[in-house]
Amino acid sequence: MLTIIAALLANLFIETSESFTVVVPRDQIVAHVGSTVTLPCWISPPENAEALEIRWYRHDQFSNPVLFYQHGKIQDLQEESFRNRTSLTLRSDQSGGLKDGDVSLRLEKLRIQDESSFHCYVSGESAYDSREVVLKVTALGSAPVLFPQPLDDGRVNISCKSSGWYPEPDVTWMSDERPVLRPGGVSRSRGADEMFSVHSWTVVSHSDATLVSCSMSLKTGEFREGRLNIQAIISSVPWKALFFTLLTCALLGLAGLVLYKYRHELTGKKTVKEVCDDETMESLTKEAVKDTNTEEGKKDTEFDDESTEKLTEKVVGDTNIEDLRKHAVQITIDRERSHPNLRVTKNCKIVKEAPGYKHTGKGFPYSLCAFGAQRFTSGRHYWEVLFAHEDTPPKHYWLIGVAKHGYFLGKGRSALTSSKGWCLCSDGANGFYTNSDPPVKLPLTPRPEQLGVLLDYDLGLLSFYNVKERKHLLTIITRFSGPVVPLFNPGVGDQSPLEILDCPEPVETAVEM
Repeated sequence: MLTIIAALLANLFIETSESFTVVVPRDQIVAHVGSTVTLPCWISPPENAEALEIRWYRHDQFSNPVLFYQHGKIQDLQEESFRNRTSLTLRSDQSGGLKDGDVSLRLEKLRIQDESSFHCYVSGESAYDSREVVLKVTALGSAPVLFPQPLDDGRVNISCKSSGWYPEPDVTWMSDERPVLRPGGVSRSRGADEMFSVHSWTVVSHSDATLVSCSMSLKTGEFREGRLNIQAIISSVPWKALFFTLLTCALLGLAGLVLYKYRHELTGKKTVKEVCDDETMESLTKEAVKDTNTEEGKKDTEFDDESTEKLTEKVVGDTNIEDLRKHAVQITIDRERSHPNLRVTKNCKIVKEAPGYKHTGKGFPYSLCAFGAQRFTSGRHYWEVLFAHEDTPPKHYWLIGVAKHGYFLGKGRSALTSSKGWCLCSDGANGFYTNSDPPVKLPLTPRPEQLGVLLDYDLGLLSFYNVKERKHLLTIITRFSGPVVPLFNPGVGDQSPLEILDCPEPVETAVEM
């Protein structure tokens, strides 16, 4: 009898010694869309977990886990949306990993749909335990863009727009950084990517403020802000000047209607309507080139009167990237026409300077160009270029645009004239500028990590977009003649290569909630 009792006590002692507790942080884990996040989980007291079963799952999806570890390896049994995105990792640099009982989950390429409660379940032969980790996903949207709309009573209706937020941001209006202005209203829409676009508006008068700001913020304290100088808008009243310009054009057009055919055929000069159209375009272009959010943008950009080329910088709101992608084309690099000091991958999509290449000249290496294998003589065509890759900082040096087919860039910036090619250049600390004469410098903030290019051959437009921020950056207005091809220059000194992307299929446009 004493022997049986001793055996039972021994077994009880063994089972107790093999028991453990699963431990997770008390606070929820917050991470950004697109980032990599670690969900910490470990067992206490510490013991080797290599022989244990580890299961991470969401909600009641025990049989459909996010990650399943058994018999010393990760099993091919997991929720489809998490395939190739999960692994076991260290919760800290001091962690001993599985041998020390660390069973933390690494989740890559975070999506809004990943927001959930994750269960960390660990079991052995005689013990098991489970705890829950809450993951919150956020997305910091684009900087708000403010639009003034003058009213008949002298006040101004100011709209504020921003996109790419999750969850819905709070909107705050301020005047001269003092009292909070009351918004006239706020509307929100949600796209197929689950992110929110927000539109708010308010009305101010001349006596309300000099500077009006609109900020959008998350509960985490992260925010974006846009500002607008109200005094400059009210005092300059550019809409009146534009109204009288249009009125004058209409009257002159009516008066010159009788002489239209005669003057057009015998003198070869521009008709009255053409003169008015040119004057109106010049007025609108000079207004558009002002950026009310920066000091640099408040100065008028100079235009070359002897050139047909004009440049307009963004002052309009969000860009619907899905609509642009409806015109997407597959772009590849023409290996035979690439600079000999460039290295192009087999799929003709990625380009970088050759290993060991040294740029001996001064300034940007303008001749280090690759050209697209596709030629365009009409229509609308859109493509995207990636400057940021995992584990490497975004590129600071690149040049993107189009060039005349058959043209090869010589050495030096003088070879890149606006009669042979049209482009936007990122030149590190020297900033962003075009190849016009004189060049137009742009305060592009934040630095684009993914650039969209839209070529409208028939209208003579070449537009650039910050894809991740969903912002229109610049449109070059010119006249194309003959075939043009995409132009790529990866610059020198960056770790990341330049990559031409295959655009995803367009999704449905956002609708009002």
